[in-house]
Amino acid sequence: MTEDYPTKWLVFSLVAAGVFMSTLDSSIVNIALPAIMADFKVPLTLIEWVPMIYLLTVSSLLLTCGRLSDIRGRRLIYCWGFVIFSAGSLLCGIAGTAPWLIGCRAVQGVGASMLMACSPALVVDVFPIAERGRALGMVGMVVAAGLTTGPALGGLILQHFSWRLIFYINVPIGIVVTVAALRILPSMKQTLSHEPLDWIGSLLLVLCFSTFITGFSHLHEWGAASLKTGLAAVVFLASAGALAWVEIRIAHPIFDPSLLGIRLFVLPVASAVILFISLFFITFLMPFYMVHPLAFSMNRVGATMMIPFVFLFFFAPISGTLSDRMGSRMLCTMGMALLTISLFLLSRLSAEATSMDLAWRLALAGVGIAVFISPNSAAAMSAVPPRYRGIASGSVATARNLGMVIGVASAGLIFNHTFRLLNGGRDLTVYLPSMQFSFMTAFRHAMLAGAGMACLGIGVAYLRGPDSGRTGGQGA
Repeated sequence: MTEDYPTKWLVFSLVAAGVFMSTLDSSIVNIALPAIMADFKVPLTLIEWVPMIYLLTVSSLLLTCGRLSDIRGRRLIYCWGFVIFSAGSLLCGIAGTAPWLIGCRAVQGVGASMLMACSPALVVDVFPIAERGRALGMVGMVVAAGLTTGPALGGLILQHFSWRLIFYINVPIGIVVTVAALRILPSMKQTLSHEPLDWIGSLLLVLCFSTFITGFSHLHEWGAASLKTGLAAVVFLASAGALAWVEIRIAHPIFDPSLLGIRLFVLPVASAVILFISLFFITFLMPFYMVHPLAFSMNRVGATMMIPFVFLFFFAPISGTLSDRMGSRMLCTMGMALLTISLFLLSRLSAEATSMDLAWRLALAGVGIAVFISPNSAAAMSAVPPRYRGIASGSVATARNLGMVIGVASAGLIFNHTFRLLNGGRDLTVYLPSMQFSFMTAFRHAMLAGAGMACLGIGVAYLRGPDSGRTGGQGA
């Protein structure tokens, strides 16, 4: 089917556009959080839900959207993904309150999950076996490009325009790409599975993720022994138990439980969750640190936050090539160790730090992430039989996004808890110079917690063992 497909590079361009938009959006919004918080005059505890709800929605729906693309067709799901993402962007741009913005970010997340779930499969559908590795590697470079461009573009926009433009620019791009997709993708041939969608498992997955993140992020506000926390814990445990029960018994589960018996799949996925938890301590809190105690301009903030992703762009292909020769174990362990060191060094920053003080620490984090990601993904995808690679791809993407949302929730929880203790119980809403001590102490505690999480990841990455136990082949 794929060898004579005439428009594979046009399809790749569509995939690249969707991947770029969704990854750009996740990085560009973090830069805008201080401006959004100041505009709406709301506390950090509320504004942290702007990135969290997006990542939570994507994490909850990736597996479902991947299954839907097999059942209903990738063209339908992909085009609707662009429509929903663009509509959500427009609604975010005109949002009049912070809760409205958070709700519209959830709409964006629905569209992004549809785009992300279809992207790898579209590439595999149209490229011959001999070219798939190169094409998927180029998709990885697009991801890095989106993450790299986001901070710089965000800083430039915020320096001269309102944060609302960050969302408005998605609308014309989305319209153009949707029209292009409707013209290009109709000629694609896809064998549909005609299997029923596991709606019960999909709903239980959403409920499980949502109650966990909601309860965890509000733990300090509600209290560990409060009724709300207890209710969230009960619903989480009940939905997780019900999900496991359903997936074991259903004929066509949204996630095949047999994959949990593959060590070289489970531990890389767990490692990915830990890495992105640790990384998002940096991406969530660093803009606030640079805007408030350091008083950096938004242009300077954006340029500084590019640093880790620039290193990801250049080093990820190198680490992927090295993993073909030496396996993933040592590279992933080394990458997690570099991220641990970076987070520890970031925790030692002062309120008088220079751009160079930040740059080399963030560069170290970027190298660590780049050394880790390609070998880890290759290990997880190669460990499963070919018939499970779609589920494995969705699982790796879910792990990435779940790690991001837990990272934001964890960083917010630790920062807000410490800040309130030192600031008379008040949240960070409007920063004043008198808050410098409480801000910096909260920032350091959060970065140390991120370093501790990454340190745990060193052990998990190493425990995977050698890659010689892979069960999947190298073919399609």
